[in-house]
Amino acid sequence: MKLIALQALTAAVETGSLRSAARQLGLSQPAVTKIVQELEVELGASLLMRSTRGVMPTTQGRVLFEQARKSLQELDAAVMQVQQLGGQMVGQLSVGAVPLAVMLLIPETLRTFGAAFPDIRLRVSEELYIAQLQRLRQGEVDVAVGGIPEGLASGEFAVEPLMETRMVVVVRHGSPRAKARSLKELTDAKWVYTGASSDEGYAKLLYESHGLPAPAVGAVVNSTLALLSLVGSGDFVGLMPAQIARHPVCTQYLQVVPVREQGLPLKVGAIVRRDSVASPAVRHFITHLHRAAHHVTHAHHQPPNSRTL
Repeated sequence: MKLIALQALTAAVETGSLRSAARQLGLSQPAVTKIVQELEVELGASLLMRSTRGVMPTTQGRVLFEQARKSLQELDAAVMQVQQLGGQMVGQLSVGAVPLAVMLLIPETLRTFGAAFPDIRLRVSEELYIAQLQRLRQGEVDVAVGGIPEGLASGEFAVEPLMETRMVVVVRHGSPRAKARSLKELTDAKWVYTGASSDEGYAKLLYESHGLPAPAVGAVVNSTLALLSLVGSGDFVGLMPAQIARHPVCTQYLQVVPVREQGLPLKVGAIVRRDSVASPAVRHFITHLHRAAHHVTHAHHQPPNSRTL
């Protein structure tokens, strides 16, 4: 099985077109068609279903495509790592980051890392940590930056702690709920849970950490924008990292509820696959993340009149 055959099949499935696959590979359409047909003969199976609208994989084609895509990603990563170990800092680095990291760590990291390694293309996507880990497993991102979950498989992932924060209670400006001084006073509120389901969410963890039953679920969201929209325009109650809740962008719409219970502690770190630890680009990126975290933490603890704008 030739490498070009796997590349042709992968490109055809991803683009949904043999013509687009040919353009992507720098070949003619008849050449790509022949390559795929030869692969089908070699395997004794039909891999693509053809129609006037393009192509899509058969069941057998989907199986080979998934494995081929993963293998090609690993090969590309290996080539970049070899080049980087030889002193050529080139290639691409994909980063999945939670909103806290996007707002506080990523801008400074991109500034310093980009200046030091201009030939490495950086791609950043905002994700909740659950989605991050899935994309990390599949090799779609090289580094995940977010809350460090409990029970993370140490044999599969390597974790580099960066900073600590606390999740604080927030409501919209002017909400009667802003007068609450304890979590018990907010038990009957409509809470916004962040996660894949109502069985998850920082609100549940916060209440349980103080020996209280979890509040009722008012809504379940999987993005910070949705959380901001619900809490900022309705009677919902939510949890946010303290630094985000007090960020100028958020203070226009939200205010922190000064309940007596401590906010939920959250450790933020960089998570990588064990097989990526040796990558020079990944190691350098994490170093710059540490610098950004130190900068944020130092600025956060300075007296207000000593901070520079």
